[in-house]
Amino acid sequence: MGKPTKVTNDIRRLRFANAEMTQAELADRIGVTRQTVIAIEQGRYSPSLEMAFQIAHAFRVPLSEVFQYPDNGPDDAGDTP
Repeated sequence: MGKPTKVTNDIRRLRFANAEMTQAELADRIGVTRQTVIAIEQGRYSPSLEMAFQIAHAFRVPLSEVFQYPDNGPDDAGDTP
């Protein structure tokens, strides 16, 4: 299996904030298997951009509220001259 992704997510928190949505319910809403949702939620798999937007849409929140990418300083942000 590949190395874990640096992308983090708040899927578990969002599921519980949305009437305790199950992993299976989220999977049905976005058209994937429960195992895929588990892997994304645990950070073992990064979804495609389209799937990431589908997940955000399922929770009715912006993409940035679901997924985060760590900011390691100004070099990563492209702020250096």
